[in-house]
Amino acid sequence: MVDILSLVLHHDEDAVLCTAEPALEAGGPTKTHILNLLHRLIDKKHSDHPEADPPDALALETAPKANVDRHDGLRQAGETRHAS
Repeated sequence: MVDILSLVLHHDEDAVLCTAEPALEAGGPTKTHILNLLHRLIDKKHSDHPEADPPDALALETAPKANVDRHDGLRQAGETRHAS
């Protein structure tokens, strides 16, 4: 919390408050999250690209399944396991 409050020393207080509110609503008011929002607010970089509106044909039909066992087959023979 002190880290977040100390952002006022380097940035405008209103900007810090503006970014703290959405971070609180998102449920994760970490310093990293607030700094990310703050830099986006300060930079205000707007892209010349139009908003993407993907066609319905690109919708996901089958959800991917997590299969961590298949990664074991990718390891080299005799390779050490670091996590299990």
